[in-house]
This record gives sequence, structure tokens and C-alpha cells, in this order.
Amino acid sequence: MLDAAKSTRPLELDPARKDLFQLFVESHRAGLVDDDLEPSLTADGLCAALSNRWGLKDTVQDTMKQKAPLSGDQLAQMRSLWSVMRMWMEWTYAWDRWVEFHPE
Repeated sequence: MLDAAKSTRPLELDPARKDLFQLFVESHRAGLVDDDLEPSLTADGLCAALSNRWGLKDTVQDTMKQKAPLSGDQLAQMRSLWSVMRMWMEWTYAWDRWVEFHPE
């Protein structure tokens, strides 16, 4: 995510997308994409971990109270977070439903 931000390339494009998908596959294979785990590598778990790491939860609450916009850097972090969450949710959905569409 940091490399994509530095190069100003969207996470949805390779190499970031490919790298994130590989991370998803490894996480899923290890059984870490599970709501019952703590920490969890579900989309929600990633969102919570990244927003805590970047201080976005407090930042968003502060900007809401002050009725001020997010800074450019904060907005870029939010967009990255949304992109990762969206892709992670899509992959989780597809992965979990694979057997429905590929019976043995």
C-alpha cells in the first residue's frame, strides 16, 4: 500500500493488486480470514487495523466535530483503505462461493 501511495498508482492496478491478492490467498489458506479470530484478516479486521495504525478513526471523528475536510494525505489514506476493503470483500465472497460454481 505504501509503494502504491508513493508511486501514486491505484491499488487496483498491478503490481499492487497482484501483491494484495497473493496476501489474501496466503491469509485465507492460513485460516486468518475469519470473523471469529482476533486479530482477524477479514475486510473489517483490516479496516480496523489500518485505521488504527494511521490514526484515521480519531482524525475522521475530529473532522466531523470541527466540520472540516480531511487533508490530502488523510483522504489518500481513506481511499487506499476503501480500495483494499472492497477488493478484500470481493475476493472473500468469490473464494467462499467457489464450490457453488465449480462442483467436483
